[in-house]
Amino acid sequence: MATPISHAFAALSVGSCFYRTAVPKRVWVAAALCSAIPDLDAIGFRFGVRYGDFWGHRGFTHSLVFAALLAGAVTLVFRHTVGITRISLFIYMFVATASHGLLDAMTNGGLGVAFLAPFDNQRFFLPWRPVRVSPIAVSRFFSLRAIGILKTELIWIWLPSAVFALAVLAVRSKLWAGNEKPVKVGGAGNRT
Repeated sequence: MATPISHAFAALSVGSCFYRTAVPKRVWVAAALCSAIPDLDAIGFRFGVRYGDFWGHRGFTHSLVFAALLAGAVTLVFRHTVGITRISLFIYMFVATASHGLLDAMTNGGLGVAFLAPFDNQRFFLPWRPVRVSPIAVSRFFSLRAIGILKTELIWIWLPSAVFALAVLAVRSKLWAGNEKPVKVGGAGNRT
């Protein structure tokens, strides 16, 4: 798995596609949480759930169906949120959640990701796996190994995410600049 920091960073960079000043901060927090929630399946290890099981790590909670269910639940909770349409909110939460599995499929460890669960529990990796896998146990993360993990995440997740967000914001600002309505000066309503 990638670290929770990297999952949140990727989800927030996707948020650049949906950014509006009117969107409340809780939407961005929800997206960051959605990107990390799939790893709650690691709790199953304590209860005897095996890694490759349906409920095992990188199983159902890493699937596209789970991403849609979680996005739907968040959309219901935030259905009255001003500044973002319900469909945009659903799409953002879906992509934020689904990005978790995509990043995990880029790691060099584990059994792969069950993208198609519950229909198929087969695990998949991407053909290109440059990210070093992060340990599931938090206590094992704080070691010299963590430096190497964070280095690969910086190169393969954080930097591309930052470039993506900056590119989207640059394109959107150019589009907004071309769609600005001219401000009326003078007229009956303006007295100076």
